[in-house]
Amino acid sequence: MSGLEQGGVAFAVLLAMLAIGVPVGFALAGVAAAGLYFSVGTTFVLTTFKSAPYTLASDYTFVVVPMFVLMGAIAGRAGIIGDLYGAAQAMLSRVRGGLFMATILAQAGFAAASGSTVVASSVFTRMALPEMLRFRYDPGVSAGCIAAAGTLAGLIPPSIAMVLFALLTGEPVGALLIAGILPGVLTAASYMAGLRVFLHFRPEWAPPITEQVSWAQRLRALGRVWSVLLLMLLVIGGIYSGLFPPSAAGAVGAAGALAIALAMRRIDGGQLWDGLLESARITAMIFLVIIGGLIFSRFLSISGFIGDLRALVVSTELGVAGFLAMTVALFLLLGMFLDSVSLLVIAVPFLYPISQALGMDPIWFAVIVVKLIEIAAITPPVGLNLYAVLAAAERRVTTAGLFRGVLPFIVIEMAVLALLLAVPSIATLLPRTMG
Repeated sequence: MSGLEQGGVAFAVLLAMLAIGVPVGFALAGVAAAGLYFSVGTTFVLTTFKSAPYTLASDYTFVVVPMFVLMGAIAGRAGIIGDLYGAAQAMLSRVRGGLFMATILAQAGFAAASGSTVVASSVFTRMALPEMLRFRYDPGVSAGCIAAAGTLAGLIPPSIAMVLFALLTGEPVGALLIAGILPGVLTAASYMAGLRVFLHFRPEWAPPITEQVSWAQRLRALGRVWSVLLLMLLVIGGIYSGLFPPSAAGAVGAAGALAIALAMRRIDGGQLWDGLLESARITAMIFLVIIGGLIFSRFLSISGFIGDLRALVVSTELGVAGFLAMTVALFLLLGMFLDSVSLLVIAVPFLYPISQALGMDPIWFAVIVVKLIEIAAITPPVGLNLYAVLAAAERRVTTAGLFRGVLPFIVIEMAVLALLLAVPSIATLLPRTMG
């Protein structure tokens, strides 16, 4: 069989295994093992499974993943999210749909201290959803707002998705992290502007303004967000200025979050231990998927699938526009059935070489890919953020209500994606000015 045929069979078997509930990491590794066995024999399979996991886990650059996860876990337990949400809620108290806007702003701020979309969605569901329901906001749209705003952690640094893209492709981690700032801010602003438009036509989504907050109360609430600003300065400022490498930024952020939590006396030994356990669980899950994905991508390379596909795309003269259209369609389709990390690990190893053969800017392509996997995270029926919200909502919201409520945000996301495709400099401007 040709490389394209082998790859096609492998993807079909992979999707079948995922459909029957095989964990993604094991499915990727199993399909890769079978493919490598039939392609190059037993010895190469054993050597690959012996060396690949160790090579990956011992790579110092990967330390940034557990450190960013730990930073978010500590920040969540220290009540930093509550301070953010309270400040945003106070500042937007006189705006119709103010709790929607406050949730978006607070999640954008928390994205700078987290990096995980699932963590952001889960935490804000427990915090923001009861408030929204208490003030008679539409339950489905409220839950959809939380799920959609959680995706901001995929773009705004420290973004685990950007780190994984860098590790899968060899692109500089720091440049990719900084590249997500403007697209992330643009997405948050688009959510807020889009909601204002939707509320004009659907005022029943949010109640009339009844509660007034004085400027003194607003300033007091705003004064409590210093912790997030300090973390942003430490992590993003350090990477942007070149003060320390991205691999150290995670450790600096985690240490900073712990120091802030201890200074504010908001964390004890039990909470810290819980944060460490949560970070270990999430990191282990991510690494299992990455190891399986890298072995799978090695099979795609050895079988000739990547080379044949690249040659096919170049020979058919799809061009950049055609390739991007194919990429968008692929991610939106697979995103309905795969979580974000799995989708990234499966697709990037064969799409990235094609993008470079077509002469695309790698930073721009990375932002487009991360934007697509974040759209996939809120796309029914298997959007990971949707189920994180449902699990944390504890039956306050129905599945059907959430699926309907997230649709306006998917429309806004597609508009932002179109703008990023049309104006690549939104993604490339800041990395070009880095220290």
